[in-house]
Amino acid sequence: MAKGAQKEARLRRLREEILKFVSVNPGCTASQIVAWLSIDLKMKNHGLTPRKVGFFIPRYCKELVWKQDSLTGKRVYTNTA
Repeated sequence: MAKGAQKEARLRRLREEILKFVSVNPGCTASQIVAWLSIDLKMKNHGLTPRKVGFFIPRYCKELVWKQDSLTGKRVYTNTA
């Protein structure tokens, strides 16, 4: 087993699950993504917060774009395609 293989596997799964959720639910916020990951998918030991997801998406999910919601001031994520 390669060094850091579990970390890479977690990162890959988190990336895939975020992309899948946003493609099904365009216009979602980081809070909604975290709720779905931690409650519905039981990814509780990842230590996910909306702030962490907000930093994760621009770094690892280049397929997603965000715009500022004028009503709430939150970032709303959608797919580029």
